[in-house]
Amino acid sequence: MRYVTVRKFASESGYTEDAIRSKIRDGIWRLGEIWIKAPDGRTLLDVEGYESWVEAGGEFGQSPIRVSKSRSCIGASGAASGSRSSPPPLI
Repeated sequence: MRYVTVRKFASESGYTEDAIRSKIRDGIWRLGEIWIKAPDGRTLLDVEGYESWVEAGGEFGQSPIRVSKSRSCIGASGAASGSRSSPPPLI
């Protein structure tokens, strides 16, 4: 069977259900490549897509999309990219 539920995939692959859901949530396993939503709304894993991902060494399609949990409007890389001198003293 090509498409299996998260529970079935967990029992067959050795990944925990939480690990599978984390890979989906974090964009490591991408929609349409390794998982799909069934018409009834269930998440199904594409076994062939997973096997392709493994064979490619985890490099599959584009880079994964990582969602920042920070509410700051300055990204982590933006904070470090400014001047390397110290800020002016507070008076």
